[in-house]
Amino acid sequence: MPSFDVLIVGSGHGGASAAIALRQAGFAGSVAIVSDDPEPPYERPPLSKDYLAGAKPFERILIRPPEFWAEREVTLLPGKRVVAVDPAAHVVTTADGGASGYGSLIWAAGGTPRRLACPGEDFAGVHAIRSRADVDALIGELPGAATVAVIGGGYIGLEAAAVLNGLGKKVCVIEALDRVLARVAAEPLSRFFEREHRARGVDIRLGATVMAIEGHNDRVSGVRLDSGETIGAELVIVGIGIDAAVAPLLAAGAKGSNGVRVDETCRTSLPDVYAVGDCALHANAFAGGGEVRIESVQNAHDQAGVAARAIMGGEACYEAVPWFWSNQYDLRLQTVGLSLGHDETVLRGDPAARSFSLVYLKRGQVIALDCVNATKDYVQGRKLVTERIRPDRARLADAATPLKELLSL
Repeated sequence: MPSFDVLIVGSGHGGASAAIALRQAGFAGSVAIVSDDPEPPYERPPLSKDYLAGAKPFERILIRPPEFWAEREVTLLPGKRVVAVDPAAHVVTTADGGASGYGSLIWAAGGTPRRLACPGEDFAGVHAIRSRADVDALIGELPGAATVAVIGGGYIGLEAAAVLNGLGKKVCVIEALDRVLARVAAEPLSRFFEREHRARGVDIRLGATVMAIEGHNDRVSGVRLDSGETIGAELVIVGIGIDAAVAPLLAAGAKGSNGVRVDETCRTSLPDVYAVGDCALHANAFAGGGEVRIESVQNAHDQAGVAARAIMGGEACYEAVPWFWSNQYDLRLQTVGLSLGHDETVLRGDPAARSFSLVYLKRGQVIALDCVNATKDYVQGRKLVTERIRPDRARLADAATPLKELLSL
């Protein structure tokens, strides 16, 4: 049985960043990345954007060239799904019956796309967007499809809708709540993106529950809603979130539920086991100390660095401000901070001009910004969040006032 000083489970940004951070810090022990994905580490965000659109080939979304890992003596173990962890023996078991030992384990397995709980969810033509294989399968079916239903009005769904609309497909977005992005943004941003998509011909159905996927000969032909209407669709994309891939850790006794709980050094409750990225449930200062899972490249990268430093015995504490982005059509949304629990919003600029910012406050303090085609606000607004500024509302709402001027108030 092979054994490694550090074994990393998951080859996304979290896993890759952990291996890179260890080597950059001079870690001389053996390092391996085991993953159920058959590919070397690659970026996930472009899957619903440039890769789906055909604007970037796979080689351009690799996190590092294949030879990088060999040169730094990072062993890649692709196509192996970890199904069990023995924390006492420091051993993981994979679905093929193999086993690997570890000194320290970094769990960066991310999450798995949630599936529909309705008849027909397993028909051919129903897709998720989480891996290269997912998107390659979708791309392979696009030439024969004129109509696409996207279930879920979150960022993945809207990004895919924008790409498919640009490819000439007739797209319908189906959202169960009363607005898109309802879980992550305030109403002004939701309504802005709804208008932008509709202006380009995307059909958006709000407050619509999917009752069944209709099909013929086991292939999708439409989506039946709770209203009784069936939306014709030759392809369906399901983008209703992910479930944290932590079952082996929880079965081994790790604390957690919606993810695996970690402390400020990214340690789990299991000895020598760390967790980073989408699956790590942690107390976050920018969520008022509440426990959250953050699904972003930034979070995965920063937590990976913390885990690497902790393993090497250095000072380590995760305290980075969260940030996110989304590209839809010619719109670039940049978000900094977490808007959870906000009690006030301030609009800077005019959404009709397609360049504006929405500032979130809680008890007068700036906690987050959503910036659409407003990079200066995003860059300068970061300090409003990190320094917990309580700005004057009139000056905050004045788009002509640079946000950096509010730092001195």
